Amino acid sequence: MNGPVIEIMGRAGARVHLIGVAGSGMSGLARLMLQAGMQVSGSDLNRSQEIGRLEEQGLKFFNTHSSTHVGGCDLVVHSSAIQESNPEREAARVSGVPVAKRAEALAAIMARKTGILIGGMHGKTTTSSMMAIVLQRAGLKSGHYVGAEVPDLGASATFGEGPHFVAEADESDGTITLFEPDYSVILNIEEEHMDFYRDIYAIMEAFEILASHTRRKIFFCADDRNSLLLFANRPGAVSFGFSEFAQVRAVDVRTEAFGSVFKVARGQTVSGPYRLNIPGLQNVSNSLAVFAVGLELGLEADVIAAGLEEFQGARRRFEVCYKSGDYLVVDDYAHHPTEIRATLAAARSGHWRRILALFQPHRYSRTKFLKDEFAGAFEHADHVFLTDIYAASEKPLEGVSARIIAEEMIRTGKENVHYEARLGGLFAKVAAMVQPGDLVITLGAGNIHKVASRLAGELKTYEQLRGEVSAETEILRREPMRKHTTMHVGGAAQFWVVPGDESDLGKILRFARQNSLPWIVVGRGSNLLVRESGISGLVLHLGSAFFRRVEILEGHRIRVGAGARNKEVVMQLKRLNLGGFEYLAGIPGNIGGALRMNAGAMGGQTFDVVESVRFMNPDGDIFEKNAADLEVYYRHVPSLEKNIALSAVLHAREDDPEQIRLRLKAMDDKRWTSQPAAPSAGCIFKNPGPIGAGQLIDELGLKNTRVGGVRVSDIHGNFIINDQKGTADDVLALIEVVKARARQQRGIELETEVIILGNPGEEFE
Repeated sequence: MNGPVIEIMGRAGARVHLIGVAGSGMSGLARLMLQAGMQVSGSDLNRSQEIGRLEEQGLKFFNTHSSTHVGGCDLVVHSSAIQESNPEREAARVSGVPVAKRAEALAAIMARKTGILIGGMHGKTTTSSMMAIVLQRAGLKSGHYVGAEVPDLGASATFGEGPHFVAEADESDGTITLFEPDYSVILNIEEEHMDFYRDIYAIMEAFEILASHTRRKIFFCADDRNSLLLFANRPGAVSFGFSEFAQVRAVDVRTEAFGSVFKVARGQTVSGPYRLNIPGLQNVSNSLAVFAVGLELGLEADVIAAGLEEFQGARRRFEVCYKSGDYLVVDDYAHHPTEIRATLAAARSGHWRRILALFQPHRYSRTKFLKDEFAGAFEHADHVFLTDIYAASEKPLEGVSARIIAEEMIRTGKENVHYEARLGGLFAKVAAMVQPGDLVITLGAGNIHKVASRLAGELKTYEQLRGEVSAETEILRREPMRKHTTMHVGGAAQFWVVPGDESDLGKILRFARQNSLPWIVVGRGSNLLVRESGISGLVLHLGSAFFRRVEILEGHRIRVGAGARNKEVVMQLKRLNLGGFEYLAGIPGNIGGALRMNAGAMGGQTFDVVESVRFMNPDGDIFEKNAADLEVYYRHVPSLEKNIALSAVLHAREDDPEQIRLRLKAMDDKRWTSQPAAPSAGCIFKNPGPIGAGQLIDELGLKNTRVGGVRVSDIHGNFIINDQKGTADDVLALIEVVKARARQQRGIELETEVIILGNPGEEFE
């Protein structure tokens, strides 16, 4: 161990500067130093919430890297991400200020205490957290340094008032050999971090050096082959595990959905049963390490067990993001094949109908080296979703992506394997697939946890909303909008909601306001284009029987629900010999949409026959206004932009049924001879002025121009038709082709009349 570093770290009031202080490991180190009485400064290009908390404790923070920051320092400490060319490292070197790695500084802090170091490729954070909680609950006021936020501990690092200090060791860069703890716990030794180590023997050599530096006792897992090879014959070493040869072993183990019950055997002595409230046999094994160390320190078995039973887990270690009677969403840090296999085995013990596992590989080198092992690690998953690699500052390797794992899984016979490079696309696929009875688990050390968080939020919102309204209201998650648009394209609505009545609609709007949920009302989708990325929030459709009612009033007046279809209203009135509405039959939508846009066809427009409108505001309050009191424009009624039309009173006139029939026939004949029959969204562009948009497009020679599965109609140039199963992306691309030609050849900037909805893209920042 570095003697000068130990001397400086043990000096009262020593001034230490940390480069890269905002990282989780470095910020924990800063907390330890501040609590130990040192003067601490730090620099980073990022500023986190943790930095704010550390500033309250005395940290002097710089949001830049500058050589001036190290003046007067006794020691400079840097994270592994900081290169030698960093101006602060360079300034320290030139001025002769000692420079240490993060692990060296942590080892020096541990040297001031009775150190308990937890090492291994998997389970370090969970085991060190368990150990720290047991010591604290035993009243020993121990310190700790763990690699994740642990709610039960309050902070990831604390110096502690007592003599003991628990820390997890980072073996990834060989700095595990710098520690000289009193006790070392070795959980497992496997091929990992092969970007640093040449082979498994180099890894084993590092752990052997740690063992030689350990002052008192080694504890190792007897179920791990490489640990057994190194330490089985080591004098004084204590083994733990399930093996009958383990000195501290678990017996009578019973796994449950969210925990385990087991007894602990030491020689001929058996104690328990004890309960662990985190799932999986691997965590039973981890708890045995805590039992072994705790017993060595003189703690009673029941005291150790009580602390373990209180432990609810560390963040991102089988962390439950959402749980209900129908769904479970879990996030886990597992990023090595062994960890993945163990975590999914724990998940399987919960007896869920299906397990949907979402994996984001961590680092290109690990993916390349362990491709085959990753491919075989998902035996307990019913569906496996892979997304591209989280690089963690590593440079890409040619030909290496998550796709190579997917291909190997398929080659070896694994079914239901899905590959999606983008997190946004992955989320959309899984959100659409998840059903009641499913467990969804995200796996990886990168940012895939954001998918779990967003899915948990969506499921929670769905179930809460379902509980707010009556059974007559239909609520669907991830409903394809292509089913609800006349062009038959579009991504999914996050929540497709068909309110049963006005009372439920009011409850839905109030829920949306309280939960900051966006909402929009759509009718039959006749003037609508939805992007493939779909629509976030609530898509309201007034399609229930309540909103489709047509009521005959006195004086040839009718009250029509906003959900009533235009053509159906016209035909009902025709049977009563009432006319004046025939043009509505040419508008393929419902009354609500016609009101909102003051829609028109064949020379007529909606508000020609409107007497009053009943509507609901975003707070769920209902109003009724006469048409004369509303601002009404061509294809635009401002009052109905943010309010929802519920119904309208229309005035009709008694008419000769034959004349009504003839007018309807004339309109139908004109429509079907001038407009295409294939799926479309109606007129795509507004008329630009002296020339109609359809005529302009015809003159530009764009009829029959195709992009993908859609084309400009050869019957009417202002229609784009979907005649070959096109997508919204095809339509948007074709719109841009037409606009560009109009701009280049005529200097005309075409504006779309069709309403375009949806997110430009479903991305994760």
